[in-house]
Amino acid sequence: MKKILTLTLFCLTAFTIQAQKLTISKQTIDVGKTAYEVPITGTFELKNKGPRSIVITNVKADCGCTKTEWPKRSISSGEKFTISMTYDARMLGHFNKQIAVYCRTSGRTSKTEIKPVYLKMKGVVLAEASTENMAEKYPYDLNGLRADINNLEFDDVNKGDVRQAEFNIYNNTSSVITPNMLHLPPYLAAKAIPEKLSPYRTGKMIVTLNSQKVYGMGLTQTSIYLASTLGESIRSEIEIPVSVVLLPDMSKFDGNNKQFAPKMQLSSSELSLDAKHKSGVITITNQGRTPLKISSMQLFTKGVKVQLNKSELQPGEVATLKAKVYPNDLKKVRSKPRILMITNDPDHAKVVISINYK
Repeated sequence: MKKILTLTLFCLTAFTIQAQKLTISKQTIDVGKTAYEVPITGTFELKNKGPRSIVITNVKADCGCTKTEWPKRSISSGEKFTISMTYDARMLGHFNKQIAVYCRTSGRTSKTEIKPVYLKMKGVVLAEASTENMAEKYPYDLNGLRADINNLEFDDVNKGDVRQAEFNIYNNTSSVITPNMLHLPPYLAAKAIPEKLSPYRTGKMIVTLNSQKVYGMGLTQTSIYLASTLGESIRSEIEIPVSVVLLPDMSKFDGNNKQFAPKMQLSSSELSLDAKHKSGVITITNQGRTPLKISSMQLFTKGVKVQLNKSELQPGEVATLKAKVYPNDLKKVRSKPRILMITNDPDHAKVVISINYK
């Protein structure tokens, strides 16, 4: 569904003749069909191609039926990011929704407002999705309840953020059920809409993250369980893995201080392995002016072993990251194997290396 359409906006600052450019891939998204009261989301991909960092100051929807999500942080020059809008689908028929994105250049001085960007989403709400399409629309069977996801990821979270993740569910039984989430850790809360789900009807689950209650930077993983009743036992058939990536505070590198920051360079952002080549190597170079520290290195899934020969690199120094896959263990994982590193490079506070195994 990704069509490329580029929109370039220009903003001249008082201290530079360079233009501030923001590019958008696909300014209008057609999300297709959804059922009544089954929220639908469109995600827009953008890139800051200007010479300065930007901050999104506000995102305004054209009605209260649309919710938005956007990065609540400074977006560096050359960085890609996403903005999403979710329509609650509480009116039948075709819909056209629009949001206005307001941003400015960041920094301690010369903060310049940029002309608003307008993003649009269209589709159609039906009285109910046809039952023959339910297995395709809700591919994951959780013991009578079907869902359109089988794991949740809270990515790029700053301490203090409150995030929400929504996913859609379908009652594939002939009985009224009460969807609920079991085994929630202190930093997660969940709510079902509606609280009782009639036979062959759709609903949604809203999972809320309170990052203040997450301990430690980097990756935190747990499992929650989507049950049909409060008394249902916990088992793998209804499991939904949850991951949270908490980023460190990089405010000390704001403004002119950024010139003194470490700068990480990878030889590659992914490893392609196979049955003959089950291990691979990536080199890490510090091209900055101060020591590069890799404070955390973790894995999103089982089935991979990693080894880093040094976690602190002086300017110009090189480290070696070795990764090895275990095919039998990889067969059991639900998400793509990835390596996560948390660093003190403000442009690469979170580094993800993908592992492709055939």
